[in-house]
Amino acid sequence: MTVRHEGRTEPSLDAVSLTVEPGETVALVGPSGVGKSTLLNVVLGFAVPDEGRVRVGGRDLAELDPERWRSRIAWVPQRPHLFAGTIAENVRLARPDADDAAVVAALRDAGAYDFVAELPDGERTLLGEDGAGLSAGQRQRLAIARAFLADRPLLLLDEPTASLDGETEAGIVDAVRRLAAGRTVLLVVHRPALLAVADRVVTLEPRAVEAQGPAASVVAPGLPVPQPLAGGEPLDARRPGDVLEAADLLEPGDVREGDTALLRETDSRPGRVLARVREAAGAQRGQLALALLLGSLAVGSAVGLMAVSGWLISRASEQPPVLYLMMAVTATRAFGIGRAVFRYAERLVSHDAVLKLLAELRVAVYRGLERVAPAGLRTVRRGDLLSRLVADVDALQDYWLRWLLPAGTALTVSVAAAGFTGWLLPEAGVVLAVGLLVAGVGVPLVSGAFARRTERQLAPARAALATRVTDLLGGTAELTVAGALPARQAHMRAADGLLTRIASRAATATALGSGLSALVCGLTVVAAALVAVPAVNDGRLAGVALAVVVLTPLAAFEAVAGLPLAVQYRQRVLRSAERVYEVLDAPVPVREPAAPADAPSSPFPLEVRGLSARYPGARHDALRSLDLTLVPGRRIAVVGPSGSGKTTLAQVLLRFLDASSGTYSIGGVEADALDGDTVRRSVGLCAQDAHVFDSSIRENLRLARTGASDAELYDALSRARLLEWVRSLPEGLDTPVGEHGARLSGGQRQRLALARALLADFPVLVLDEPAEHLDLVTADALTADLLAATEGRTTVLITHRLAGVEAVDEVLVLDAGRVAQRGPYAELAAEDGPLRRMLERENETVAAGA
Repeated sequence: MTVRHEGRTEPSLDAVSLTVEPGETVALVGPSGVGKSTLLNVVLGFAVPDEGRVRVGGRDLAELDPERWRSRIAWVPQRPHLFAGTIAENVRLARPDADDAAVVAALRDAGAYDFVAELPDGERTLLGEDGAGLSAGQRQRLAIARAFLADRPLLLLDEPTASLDGETEAGIVDAVRRLAAGRTVLLVVHRPALLAVADRVVTLEPRAVEAQGPAASVVAPGLPVPQPLAGGEPLDARRPGDVLEAADLLEPGDVREGDTALLRETDSRPGRVLARVREAAGAQRGQLALALLLGSLAVGSAVGLMAVSGWLISRASEQPPVLYLMMAVTATRAFGIGRAVFRYAERLVSHDAVLKLLAELRVAVYRGLERVAPAGLRTVRRGDLLSRLVADVDALQDYWLRWLLPAGTALTVSVAAAGFTGWLLPEAGVVLAVGLLVAGVGVPLVSGAFARRTERQLAPARAALATRVTDLLGGTAELTVAGALPARQAHMRAADGLLTRIASRAATATALGSGLSALVCGLTVVAAALVAVPAVNDGRLAGVALAVVVLTPLAAFEAVAGLPLAVQYRQRVLRSAERVYEVLDAPVPVREPAAPADAPSSPFPLEVRGLSARYPGARHDALRSLDLTLVPGRRIAVVGPSGSGKTTLAQVLLRFLDASSGTYSIGGVEADALDGDTVRRSVGLCAQDAHVFDSSIRENLRLARTGASDAELYDALSRARLLEWVRSLPEGLDTPVGEHGARLSGGQRQRLALARALLADFPVLVLDEPAEHLDLVTADALTADLLAATEGRTTVLITHRLAGVEAVDEVLVLDAGRVAQRGPYAELAAEDGPLRRMLERENETVAAGA
């Protein structure tokens, strides 16, 4: 079997032949990027071989029903996706009917129960999107618990112990051993502990596959499973289950926002919210006032055109000398041209002003998100944020373009038209004024009352649909394998149907307003004629002016005809404005100083004294009474079990999380007196789940230093051991990496993030599990290279593995948030204590794997 990916000269999987027997556990090992995950994708049906084939129970995989085939598979991908919802809902993904006892049992088997029990609501704790708020190891264990609960005959595990400490890893190994009994298992392994579980180890090399271990040949075609899919009774399909919140299938009129995780309730009084929208006009008020004048002139020209045309037709019927008509002819031409010119100018000026306002507001919203990220966005859903940043901000333009300017124009023109008509015939002026008042105030009130509930539901419903779509797209692969995709699609269709029904009701309100406006206009014209005809008979109104009195209302109603829709837009803008200001008013999880202190000339010494930190809503401190001093060139390794506080320390050093007690200073200045960006210019992070953007390798690297030359990029790639691979690509640095680095292997993504961190050249560099998702040889070599590359640079290395740690100046061993041991590596390894036990466990694991 050979698989090639677009944009690569070499195959991702090259001429591999492999047989997996029923009930056998096979471990796939080999260098990062050799195609281990690609092989699993082929088995799952997500990738199609360019050459060769896969046979299952004697039948070609391409001939099988994909849904039935995947219903036999439990899969833990290299980067598992956790969905917004409770922990229990995530674990139940493939078995929505599982009871609480089964969920707890799966969590225990996966080694996840202890940390879940510590959460405020246990397994009912709501997770942010993609497990926001959990460490990488905790997310991995929940994904493993999901596979345990699925209870399927074929297991595909892609680095299931990544990001786990040795003790937790040992527990997972035991659990996998129990789970593998009677099942067929394909393991992708970088760390050796799981090799002890395997019946056979298969090493993938770039151009060959080599078998190791006691099993027989690996070249026979086929991939049997315990029961073939051909013939017999249909397999039991996974029943679509309700794995989302109850709000997913809402009835009309029941939009709720609990699932959108509002950042904060802002001052929602309509007057105050809309006042803030008006205040945002700032320097654009002059342009908006000009737009109001031009709009009034445009509608006024329409009224003048109708009035003069009526007079001209009536006067022309008397056949006077043509010179008597020239002024009216000229006025008609002027009003006709003026109407178009003024309307075009009004559109130009108003849209220019409003688009400037939107640009400023969008930047303000993005800066608001920057202020609260990442700690303040742990439970906020990306689809909802996207809806606020795009759709809700865009909706604010309607406050000016479709509400305030039309309303101002309607008021100005209505007063002028009624005054002019009253000058010709007072009672006709009264009739027109009443008609305009009814059409401009009464009808909008009626249609607005009809649409009020609908318009306030529109923005939340739009956000709910965006959230469903992003959640579905982000986890499509896992939903497909779990058999939960139909249920999620049904929830998305329900959200779409709800939005459609809301929009339909809004359209009904619009139609009602338009119909009532037309009715009032017609009645006003009839009433004007009824009062004007007797006035002509009495001699109080000239005959030629009758047409003016009757036709003027027709044009005057153009000014108020759009007000029913304008009121709906006002209500819509009100809800969107509330959602936008929830972002702008969101409480900052990390306190920023009102007057930031000047940045110190040097970030050293960086000192932490008695520091404790706790995440919002947590019962206990994640870090307790920690002391740390960093001076130029000093390198410290922080080790300990998962959940011991290692990543929390990194969050505090970068000011993504405030200390609950203790002090943290940089260059003698308290960190909380400095602007957060100032701190992060001194302290940089390469996270274990660093984001890779959907762009080229070059642009991803240049995020760290926009002006970096190709030579500097190549140097950073070389230090991250990625240069040879990049040079082999046809497009080199310009190769697209895909969304979230989808075109890269897990190891390649991690090394690209490392290269970016090295290129940034921070005075203090925090490396959080830099060698995760790499095979051991590459991981150990990368760690050694990193320590060599950072020699002379202040570095904090957070790691589970101890290989290479002997090169650092000091080792901190954390346990339950406290420093259990600290000192030089050689001393700690020689004395009885936590580090020595970790070292012995790691050595035992390597020996067992060997």
